[in-house]
Amino acid sequence: MSPGQLLLTGVPGPELDPDTAARFKKLQPGGFILFGRNIKSPGQLRKLVDDLRDLSDIEPFITIDQEGGRVSRLRLIGQEPPNAQQLRDKGDPALIKQHGRLTGQLLRLFGFNLDLCPVLDISYDDSADNSLKGRCWGKDPQQVITNAGIFNSALRKEGILTCGKHFPGYGPAECDPHEFLPVITKSRADMEKSELLPYSALLPELDSVMTCHSNYTAYDPGRGRWPASLSRNICTRLLRDQLGFEGLAMTDDLDMGAILNEVTFEQAIQEAVRAGNDLVMICHRVEMVEQARQHLEGVERPVLHDALLRIEKTKKRLVKPDAFSLDRFQQINSGIWDLRVATLGEERAQILSVEDGKRSPVELY
Repeated sequence: MSPGQLLLTGVPGPELDPDTAARFKKLQPGGFILFGRNIKSPGQLRKLVDDLRDLSDIEPFITIDQEGGRVSRLRLIGQEPPNAQQLRDKGDPALIKQHGRLTGQLLRLFGFNLDLCPVLDISYDDSADNSLKGRCWGKDPQQVITNAGIFNSALRKEGILTCGKHFPGYGPAECDPHEFLPVITKSRADMEKSELLPYSALLPELDSVMTCHSNYTAYDPGRGRWPASLSRNICTRLLRDQLGFEGLAMTDDLDMGAILNEVTFEQAIQEAVRAGNDLVMICHRVEMVEQARQHLEGVERPVLHDALLRIEKTKKRLVKPDAFSLDRFQQINSGIWDLRVATLGEERAQILSVEDGKRSPVELY
């Protein structure tokens, strides 16, 4: 397996132009992440996913952020599922299970095999301005474990791999890492009583974990403004050694301000892998993926070897897409609307999330 397998890259547009196709064919990235810019219609989206799979010698991760609410990329062509907070507040486990089931069926239909959720962050303030609004399954660790656990299990039963995020816990952040690096000063003891509990409980049921771009002073004292996603103390000593996670670890998007403002691109790529991540995510500056591949050459061989082994092991669990049909899409889409009404009531169900990016760029991606 080539080091290109460590790259999880965005795709420029709704179809593969010849230059992009040639670039990906040569690079053989380990996976692709799709955003709103890639989604125009049901048929177009499935063709794009099929084309990405066709140019990959090894089955790629095809991933997306399909959480619910404003972070539901597929609401651009279908219904908007309720978000985690709405389902949490409704308090009906059967609806959460149905959300996981429908999400899995929808993703399988379009050819996705990995969903970048559940969010395992705790909501300390449902109105906090840190990009998490509406996305948290609980206001305390047990509520997150219960609700996110139901959703995660239902999603996996449909053949979709899952990703717990944002490790080690982003709830206390006071700014948005899309723009700036949050600094979190909680002690290790406090982290173990709060942020880390959902991971301790759910890691055996997660296929992957996303490491976040916040600085945790308790884990990296003396390193200054060093993001968790680049921290060996967090990605290896905490996640793998202390919590025992042997699955796939990936960075959050390395195109975020929390990284761009703090380190060079070469540092971001190399230190992320040295820290213990297996996939480095480049969502928007797709023209940088060749450079990222070159920077990977500077990482020690044993480190690359371990990452490639975890990628290979995870890919053995990937499930092929379902056959595509518009009728099936309409059927699932209708189920999502019914879920929305059951969660919110007929009147509130009509009020969709506003996608303007004013709260966080995560909306517009």
